[in-house]
Amino acid sequence: MIDQLLTMFVALPLLGAGISAVLSRRPRATLTLLISVLVLNAVGGILLVSGTAGGEVYAPRVGDWPAGISIPFILDAFSALMIMVSGGLILIAVVFALLSGTGRHRLFPTLIFALTAGVNGALLTGDLFNLFIFIEVMLIPSYGLLVLARRDKGTSRSVTGSRIYVSFNLFASSLLLAGIGFVYGTAGSVHLGELAGAAQESPHVAAATALCLAALSMKAAVVPVHGWLSRSYPTTSPAMTALFSALHTKIAIYGIYRLYAVVYDGDTRHLWIGIVVFSATMLVGVLGAVGEDRMRSILAFHMVSQIGYILIGLALFTPLGLAAGIFYLIHNMIVKMSLFLSAGAIESRFGTDRLDDLRGRIGREPVLAVAFGVAAFSLAGLPPFSGFAAKLSLVWAAVDQAQWAVVAIALVTSLLTLMSMLKIFNAVFAPTFTGADPQEPLGDGGAAVRVYRPTSLGLAAPAVVLAAATLVLGLGAQALLGLAEVAADGLVDTTRYVEALMR
Repeated sequence: MIDQLLTMFVALPLLGAGISAVLSRRPRATLTLLISVLVLNAVGGILLVSGTAGGEVYAPRVGDWPAGISIPFILDAFSALMIMVSGGLILIAVVFALLSGTGRHRLFPTLIFALTAGVNGALLTGDLFNLFIFIEVMLIPSYGLLVLARRDKGTSRSVTGSRIYVSFNLFASSLLLAGIGFVYGTAGSVHLGELAGAAQESPHVAAATALCLAALSMKAAVVPVHGWLSRSYPTTSPAMTALFSALHTKIAIYGIYRLYAVVYDGDTRHLWIGIVVFSATMLVGVLGAVGEDRMRSILAFHMVSQIGYILIGLALFTPLGLAAGIFYLIHNMIVKMSLFLSAGAIESRFGTDRLDDLRGRIGREPVLAVAFGVAAFSLAGLPPFSGFAAKLSLVWAAVDQAQWAVVAIALVTSLLTLMSMLKIFNAVFAPTFTGADPQEPLGDGGAAVRVYRPTSLGLAAPAVVLAAATLVLGLGAQALLGLAEVAADGLVDTTRYVEALMR
């Protein structure tokens, strides 16, 4: 049954994109279709996880063409986890976009459909060239969403952010395509089943695949090529910042994990490079947040820092390290979107995310304060939230490999992250010292009155749901860690993955 379902994760969103484009002048119908398909996508992801929890691998032959010629779709525990979580997060981000007004444009459903198809395809493909294609299918509608949902339309900051995002991703995509071309030229194939272990056998294939990994690292915002993210993400709408944070860099990280595990077969000779670069990413990202004065700008730099944590799991390349990295990846997707949605709810309510402009104005937002506080403490790695289990697993994996520098950097970065989150919380959510209600003008030119209307529960609900999820994952960490261990086993030993692709 799962074999027949896999292609539908790409075909159904693409069909939805076509239908919504035709019916673009009937917004109620297209939005109903969008929510329905996204719900099916999320529920389908749960079914995929249940079907791969025992280490099963599924690889249907599309069109019944033989292996090496057919378009390869393949599912294992790692890709199933990613599809389930990304599907749920896309749905939540779309709900927030509709509630905040960002999703009212008639092209919004079409672009979201196309983006969803690209995400699912990138997670399911077993072919390097198709990975490039699906990443572009994901990115092209993102360019449209970036323009349609710019926060400060017409301002130089917004235009600059959009330009940086588009131009950098086009460059990284060109580099990725060049790398794939070199892989084909040196190995004679871009099929992952045929490339298994090829980097250990041929230095030319290793160099060509390294170019692909470099391009994916650029898309993942790994130091020193991280500046594009911190300069572009905060300039679009809050809903799109949250959506992009959960998808774009994470798909690139998935690609890095998959390529190194399959093509390099976990070759330990090159792992020291990852240890150095990813440790620097942890530290540089958190230090970059120090000088920022906007909520989303601070969170964007912390996003860079957390990418370093996730990829350290790959650089350790042990069953424990990979499981910790995958656990951290899932945790971070949820927590980061929760934080961005909390910031987005505040910005939608007050029209700004600048700390100095918000200071003392919203001290009476208990729902958003709790949602942001839970996600912030989880990001910093405090118990009983998912961040604690994620960081503890990662630190333990580093200790197991005697990577003491990684342990020290991870702990220092966690402390700085906590301080940064407290900086936001105290500036935004702490009540005024006088205990007086914030003043708001009444009408045009009206006198200020001591009236405060809290943010609507509907706008706050997406952040609250994700904050609750990080608490549940923290208290029941063993369940997710068990799935992450199954996924890690499939990366340490790729035999079943490769055999399924070659059948």
